[in-house]
Amino acid sequence: MLKNLYIENIAVIEKTNIDFTEGLNVLTGETGAGKSIVIDSINAILGNRTSRDLIRNGAENAFVSAEFTELSEGALSVLDELGYEAEEDGSVLVQREMSLSGKGKCRINGRPAPVSVLKTLGEQLIDIHGQHASYELMSPELHITYIDKLGELEAELEQYRDVYRQYSRFRSELEKANVDESERARKIDLLSYQVNEIEQADFYIGEYEDLVERRQIIENKEKISAGFNETHQYLNGGDDSDGAIQQLEYACDSLEALIDFMPETENIALRLRSAVYELEDCSGELLSMYDSADAEGESLEEIEDRLDLIYTLGKKYGSSIEEMLDFLAKAKKELEYLEKFDENKEELARKCEKAKQQAQQLAKALSEKRKAAADEFSSSVKREMTYLDMPNVELVVKIEECPLNNNGCDNIEILISTNPGEIPKPVAKIASGGELSRMMLAIKNVLADRDNIDTLIFDEVDTGISGSAAQKVGLKLKEVSKSRQVLCVTHLAQIASLANSHYKIKKSVDGGKTYTEVTSLDHEGRRDELARIIGGVEITKATLDYAEEMLSAANDQ
Repeated sequence: MLKNLYIENIAVIEKTNIDFTEGLNVLTGETGAGKSIVIDSINAILGNRTSRDLIRNGAENAFVSAEFTELSEGALSVLDELGYEAEEDGSVLVQREMSLSGKGKCRINGRPAPVSVLKTLGEQLIDIHGQHASYELMSPELHITYIDKLGELEAELEQYRDVYRQYSRFRSELEKANVDESERARKIDLLSYQVNEIEQADFYIGEYEDLVERRQIIENKEKISAGFNETHQYLNGGDDSDGAIQQLEYACDSLEALIDFMPETENIALRLRSAVYELEDCSGELLSMYDSADAEGESLEEIEDRLDLIYTLGKKYGSSIEEMLDFLAKAKKELEYLEKFDENKEELARKCEKAKQQAQQLAKALSEKRKAAADEFSSSVKREMTYLDMPNVELVVKIEECPLNNNGCDNIEILISTNPGEIPKPVAKIASGGELSRMMLAIKNVLADRDNIDTLIFDEVDTGISGSAAQKVGLKLKEVSKSRQVLCVTHLAQIASLANSHYKIKKSVDGGKTYTEVTSLDHEGRRDELARIIGGVEITKATLDYAEEMLSAANDQ
């Protein structure tokens, strides 16, 4: 559950620290006091997109920190998969800093984390059920997700999607193969020319570097020859002088003559003799190297022509010989495929048909389970809505077969009728704001056991309702809060009176600046806040008494 929320420099909130509790946590306050800012801050912690406009005027950075305790097995598993660990007490601290420069920072238990990780983890920690959920209800294409969640069909849906993606890939390849004969012939001619041109060039990996080296040798042939000759003369001498090798041999002979008189010179003599052999080897290798370079027989013009060919073909087939050879391999493969067109097409058609049949079977099986889940969904949601003061509601899940798509072979839409005698119609054409709010709560309650998420947030779930309906919405929230933590932003005293913990959000102006603070209310504070919600500007003894009566009644629930 969400144990602590710290907010700094978010909109009109300079600094505030909120300690939430188990059960039903309610946030109330005047319109515009900043209730939505608390929800925006939680959204930031959950890795959702934020705006620089969220940063308090005059501040460079904004910061939100949230501590979660008693994590579910699902949350702990995801945390481990993401490469993070919970603290020894099973808690996790999630932090996010935003700046005007756009360079934000995120951390999980002090370790840096990308926003995407916050989003993945956040899906296991909190479910925010706000006004956007009403838009989901009015979007028929999203209704299928309710049925799949209730039927716990996610694994089977993913299995179907794997096969459907395979079928779609085969179908796409088959469509590409079904080009006309002239186009295929044109493609074969082009590929044949390209393959032949690269094969005729007969490149090898490393050839460019070899050519550049050989060109350098030819261009500097005189310098190289002079250098070899000088080195040879220094080592081997000339007509009028001895070289280093001969001089070193003289030194060895002289020293070896002393061994009988001074045996300790033998080791040095051996080392000098070894040096003579090493210099003779070096001289021999240099001579072979010079003879090899001199015997190349390759002209500078031939090398330049070869380099020019590499450059010319490189503009068509790749910037390096490696890329050109890679292009050659792919072109030969495609050419072989086109030349074996009929054989390949038949094989591809068989694979496509097999994948299609498998996808159809999985889609049909999925559809049958959806029908059973749809019946359960209709009866369960209707029962919840009846409790929420909509006794005449009729709810139907319409399932129509459609061509295979990413979700199977079903088009699913929820239809409702709120008045007796009316035929169920699409939600968007029937439901009012208050009815949408109650329907949203009913669906959420029906799906609650499938989520395994410890904290539910209801943002203004009381939109468009009052009276007994509001009282029952509050009781339903209270019921949900017995098995998980619930946070609710509300304007209604009937809901606020049922809270286990009540927080007042108040806005004030000081020195020309706006400040919002969040205060945890005691019993007297709750009574005064309920009286404000009930009575408006003037709070009378009667409203205070009524607020006290509501709190007493709530304690009996």
